[in-house]
Amino acid sequence: MAGSAIEATFSGRLGNFALDAAFSVPAKGVTGLFGPSGCGKTSVLRCAAGLNRLEGRFSIAGEVWQDERTFRPTHRRPIGYVFQEASLFPHLSVRQNLLFGAPGRRPPSSANGTSFEEVIELLGIGDLLGRSTSNLSGGERQRVAIGRALLSQPKLLLMDEPLSALDRQTKDGILPFLERLHDRLAMPVLYVSHDIAEVERLADHLVLMQAGKVLAAGPLAELQADPNLPLAASREAVVSLDAVVESYDAAFGLARLAVAGGHFEIPAAAGAPGTRRRIRIAAGDVSLTRRPPEGTTIINILPVRILSETPVGEHETLLVLRLGENGDGAKLLSRVTRRSWHHLQLEVGQKLYAQIKGVALTPASAS
Repeated sequence: MAGSAIEATFSGRLGNFALDAAFSVPAKGVTGLFGPSGCGKTSVLRCAAGLNRLEGRFSIAGEVWQDERTFRPTHRRPIGYVFQEASLFPHLSVRQNLLFGAPGRRPPSSANGTSFEEVIELLGIGDLLGRSTSNLSGGERQRVAIGRALLSQPKLLLMDEPLSALDRQTKDGILPFLERLHDRLAMPVLYVSHDIAEVERLADHLVLMQAGKVLAAGPLAELQADPNLPLAASREAVVSLDAVVESYDAAFGLARLAVAGGHFEIPAAAGAPGTRRRIRIAAGDVSLTRRPPEGTTIINILPVRILSETPVGEHETLLVLRLGENGDGAKLLSRVTRRSWHHLQLEVGQKLYAQIKGVALTPASAS
């Protein structure tokens, strides 16, 4: 995967903090760096940018920025960097801030990269161009900062908790714009966050960190459903699945979405057929039965097979399930009591039916 991957290995000390992190992820889509505060996420991002220099290697799509012989300084790395606080130039207008990092300080053409007009449209900042940055809200400032980073024509976008300084309402308002960037731009993104809800909405891949080390790296849904990792063991455990809208029943307000191994019906207008959407299914919303139930208000009842069983706590067990008659579809999680495990005589490999009480559809991207 080296030719189409982001490969990172960094080892050393930054003050009292020891970093020993290595991962390889696809050089496309959004990769979330997730973990508790102080685990080394920002340190990895700064190493990727060349702002911190530790022993190691960093390459993107086969282009080496650092190894035992090479260290490309920050100004020679084609990156866009978005910080927690939007550091805009107060003496420049929004338009001037956006163009500050652009090659030649001119709006880039679409032939050479992301066009000025496309960035303005994606971020919804067309009506801000003539304004002073001192008159912008927190969310507006951050959208301008993201636009400036994109217009520098980077090969890699680095985002260091870009929403952490915003209140919940403002954060919810800017997330749809980030989803639009994810859907429309081919540029790879390394996205640092300690908010799992952001990661679930935006990330395709995940680097899970703890105490300066990488616990695991891989597709988001795979790591969410890994019983050996802390995400699955959490009481708030969920699995995020990418789905495709198949149809909409206007009479009952139900959208039908397809995932690997099954279909879900969701009370929402999810978009036109063919639209890709992301759904979230919590482990606590998945119960199991040996036979398809009758006379129930639960809409989504799907065949599954038990892939694994892992005790959690004193009286519960975590089940990893696979959708589909043959058990070869997407993974789900279910948290059941040990009593239910023994009472129903459940075992790994067994075919059951999952009763899914709730399916959360991530909010649609802004249009």
